[in-house]
Amino acid sequence: MKRIRILITQTLAGPLLMLASALLFTGLNLIIKLLGAHFRVWDIGVYRFLGGMAMILVIVGPRRNPFRSAQVPLLVLRGLTGSIAFLALILAIRMLPVSTALIYFYTYPAFAAIFAPLIYREQVTRSGIISIALVFVGTLILFDFTLGGGWLGQTLAVTGGLFAGLTVVLIRELRASNDSAIIYLYFCAMGLIFCLPGFLTAPVIPSGRQDWFLCIGLVATSLTAQLLMNQGFGYCRSWEGGLFMSTEVLFTALVGITFLGDPMTWRLVVGGSLILGSVIALNLMEAFQVRRAMAALKLGQSPKTPVGKVAG
Repeated sequence: MKRIRILITQTLAGPLLMLASALLFTGLNLIIKLLGAHFRVWDIGVYRFLGGMAMILVIVGPRRNPFRSAQVPLLVLRGLTGSIAFLALILAIRMLPVSTALIYFYTYPAFAAIFAPLIYREQVTRSGIISIALVFVGTLILFDFTLGGGWLGQTLAVTGGLFAGLTVVLIRELRASNDSAIIYLYFCAMGLIFCLPGFLTAPVIPSGRQDWFLCIGLVATSLTAQLLMNQGFGYCRSWEGGLFMSTEVLFTALVGITFLGDPMTWRLVVGGSLILGSVIALNLMEAFQVRRAMAALKLGQSPKTPVGKVAG
């Protein structure tokens, strides 16, 4: 019975954590959009990373070294790849229409599916490949094939997707022996090192109540979203987590309609249905695998299910 409960937990926990994270990252996208143009990428980065580090250090407390780990080089690498992905996306958004930047960036589940077997021999199923392809098509439809913009912005957006794909694979590996807080702490530390020199050239300080409210929201949403995502990778494979996180595209489009006056179009209905349907189909297939494993356990056989290991 204990093994059956573990299988059920694995099936539900990963998708729920990832979807909650995607919702919070959608809130982060809205906050970044609402921040004035005077906030440069370096300013946004410093407030996100410095605030995140401070909150993690408060949560951990002074009783132990929060940077202590047996996998420091891998944590540093994850911090570097995650920082490059974040900064590349923000720079791309400043150079391109948001829709164009997101189309390129949300190729990262495909990059994760490439890196996972190459680095850690993580299996990518046929259904997973199909789901990744459908999510990508849904994203293209959702944003009206707006593939214009300068080559530098497009290159930055694709670079962000590539490094994001590598990052989620590294997180999946790190979750086996590190908690979510230390993974995010190293991300913030590396990001702060990247952004601080640019910030210090001409620092932008929040000037009013709205700016302070948005900056606090920036820290809170990014921290909670990242911790939920890190935790979620303890229950699903890297490319699966990337697929669940791709619902952020749909959530962002819905937020634009609800709060920013964007129009409801057939592209939103068709593209959003493809994205959400692919994620739901993937989760149903995982649930089928779990039911088959449960049946094998009841018969005293060894279960053969691809579900990820339980988070530590």
